[in-house]
Amino acid sequence: MKAEAKHVARKAESNPVFEALARAGYVASGVVHGLIGVIVLVIASGGHGEGDQAGAMKAVAGAPAGFVALWLLAIGLWALGVWHATEGLLAYDPSGDMKGAAHKWGRRLAEWGQAVVFAALGVIAASVAMGARPNGERAAEGASRSLLHIPGGPIVLVLVGLAIGAGGVAFIVMGVRRSFRNRMRIPRNGLGRALSALGVVGFIAKGIALGVVGVLLVIAALHADAKAAGGLDGAVDALLALPLGPALAWIVGLGFLAYGAFTVARARFARM
Repeated sequence: MKAEAKHVARKAESNPVFEALARAGYVASGVVHGLIGVIVLVIASGGHGEGDQAGAMKAVAGAPAGFVALWLLAIGLWALGVWHATEGLLAYDPSGDMKGAAHKWGRRLAEWGQAVVFAALGVIAASVAMGARPNGERAAEGASRSLLHIPGGPIVLVLVGLAIGAGGVAFIVMGVRRSFRNRMRIPRNGLGRALSALGVVGFIAKGIALGVVGVLLVIAALHADAKAAGGLDGAVDALLALPLGPALAWIVGLGFLAYGAFTVARARFARM
C-alpha cells in the first residue's frame, strides 16, 4: 500500500499540469502576503483593516472580478498544498542529504505542515468567494475560549502557542541563514541577489509576526483570558501597543510585502 501511494505521488509530481498549478499556488500565496503587508501598512498609518489572511481575501472580494480571483487563488493554493503533501510522502530532499529516519520524518512533518497551511488558505479563499466573511480574530478567540473551558485545554493552548512561536523562530532562522535558497534555483546575478534580499527580509518579518501570535496564545492560556489570544491581526495590534509600535508595524508590513514579492518569484525559481 505504501509503495502504491508513493508511485501515485511520483506520477502526480511528473505531471506538468500539476506542477504548473502548484507553481501558481506560490503566486497566490505571494498575492495574499502582499495584501496583508499593504493592510498592515494602512493600520500602522492610523487606518483600519484586518491584517491577516481573511482580511486579504475580503480585500480581493471587493475588487473587480473578485469572485473569479478568489477561486483562482483557492485552486492554486490547494494545488500547492497537495504538492507539499506528496513531497512529504516521498520525503524527497533536493540537496540529496538524507540523514536517517529522524531527518526523513522531519522533512515529512515540515512538508505536511505546509500542506495543511496552504489547504486552509484555499478554504478561506473559497469560503469568501461563496459569500462568507470570516474574522480571524474572532475565530482565534473562539477557539481559545473553547480550549480554556475543557480539562487540559490551557495546556493544549500553551503547546499550540509554543508550536506557532517555534515556527516563527524557524522562519527567522531560515531568513538569517538564507536556507530557503536550498529549495530554489536562484540565478547568480543582480536579480538573484535581489531575490535573496527579499527572502531574508520577508522570512524574518513573517517569523516575527508568528512569534507574536505564539506569545499571545501563551498569555491567553496563562491568564485564562481568551480575549488575549489573536491571529496576525492581533499581532499587529500588539506591536502597535509597544513603544515605537507604528514603526515596528511598518517594518512588519514592508517585510510582508517583501515576502509576497519573494514568493511570487519563487513560482519561477522553486525546485519542484
